[in-house]
Amino acid sequence: MPEGHTIHRAARDHRRILADQKLAVSSPQGRFAEGAARLNGRRCRAVEAYGKHLLYHFEGGDTLHIHLGLFGRIRKHKLPLAEPRGAVRVRLVGPTHAVDINGPTICRVLDEPERLTLIQRIGPDVLRADADPERAFKKIMRSRAPIGRLIMDQSVMAGIGNIYRSEVLWRQGIHPQTPGRMIGRAAFDRIWTDAKALLTIGVKRNAIITVDGAIPSKSRYRERVNIFAKTQCPACRGAIRRFEIDGRRAFVCEACQPLSGNE
Repeated sequence: MPEGHTIHRAARDHRRILADQKLAVSSPQGRFAEGAARLNGRRCRAVEAYGKHLLYHFEGGDTLHIHLGLFGRIRKHKLPLAEPRGAVRVRLVGPTHAVDINGPTICRVLDEPERLTLIQRIGPDVLRADADPERAFKKIMRSRAPIGRLIMDQSVMAGIGNIYRSEVLWRQGIHPQTPGRMIGRAAFDRIWTDAKALLTIGVKRNAIITVDGAIPSKSRYRERVNIFAKTQCPACRGAIRRFEIDGRRAFVCEACQPLSGNE
């Protein structure tokens, strides 16, 4: 599943080519034909991201809501139009570029009340300037759930995914299984600040980079990480333990991230 930096980068890129333009909207696959017809020929006012949700705002108050889920994919290409690749759920065509979205978990049109309901249930997004970290801290400090679950709960903190979870907590010396109510304000502030900094790098580099001073790899997998999917801690050279939180892989160095209260 794409992490928050991928969606924010897409919003940034699509804003440049689609915002304030009348768009031809279609559904080559056919599964979004009704929604596409509702938006076709209307002006796209803005494009923005809330965590892992991508929103295209159209004149008249409607919003195209996209959530890629595990298998969704976005392709951007210059005109002239090429034949759709695979099952394209929705195609957005502006004056110079087209955007194809394949296999999203969510692809729907929201009216204004529905858009507001969506925004209200999403937690503060570490990459948004209007985010209020206090909302996230209040939920965490009242919870017995492990911090490794809480920071991936998009209703608590939006944008952090599986890789960033393990990496941020390792960088801050916090065990993923520490109960939320044991996370003090100083520890929470470190988590928030580091997540914001790392996801900002991810938007800029179009890759997950959590190793200080590293640059993206030239290989298919461009990430540069410390402990995710690794066997040895780069700090203490101890063994990395792999386990699962809600069915997703998590990694921890129990020497560098002792399971105790965090202040």
